[in-house]
Amino acid sequence: MQNLLKSNLRVTSLQRRLALSSGDVARRSDKLRERLFREFPVNAWQWLHLFLPLDKQNEPDTWNIVRWVWGEQLPLRLAVPVVQPDRVSLKHYELTPEGQLRANRWGIEEPVPDPINAPEVLPTQLDAVLVPLLAVDAAGHRVGYGGGFYDRFLAQCRPDTQLIGLNLLNDAPVRGIADVLTTDVPLHACITPDRVWRF
Repeated sequence: MQNLLKSNLRVTSLQRRLALSSGDVARRSDKLRERLFREFPVNAWQWLHLFLPLDKQNEPDTWNIVRWVWGEQLPLRLAVPVVQPDRVSLKHYELTPEGQLRANRWGIEEPVPDPINAPEVLPTQLDAVLVPLLAVDAAGHRVGYGGGFYDRFLAQCRPDTQLIGLNLLNDAPVRGIADVLTTDVPLHACITPDRVWRF
């Protein structure tokens, strides 16, 4: 079986994800949260980075992770990305119950930077990063939307930072991606509603 192109995987996976109902997204997102807290050493982490969902793309609802951390009063601190004015880079800020949010140009909520309620968090502080994706291969290489935001960001994290993809589709990793770039940063694991894949 030949390796697949990112563009083909991107189109087919996004179409299938967009076909999920809002109820499916909610149920599958709950399973992702359950697997994260059951199968990873979350209690050993100080900082978890996650993305806030773009609803129109049927992304995993990571707010259920946020609500769980805040509701259980876990000592885990949360950070989320903010796209910078250059439109190619990210900075990262703490997500707190007291912080304010505003929508960016894609409709994704972002913290309003604030030294008290939303201070900047450096990539080297992060113990784990939850990464959005559309597909992944057997080596942990992911297919995103093609902007390269996350690969540039993940390259700045510590070597021991756990890079974990979240996929609402119960897909096994594909055999390989034909057009992997040298700048692509592979994941350590990918969580689907049915299981965890480790690379």
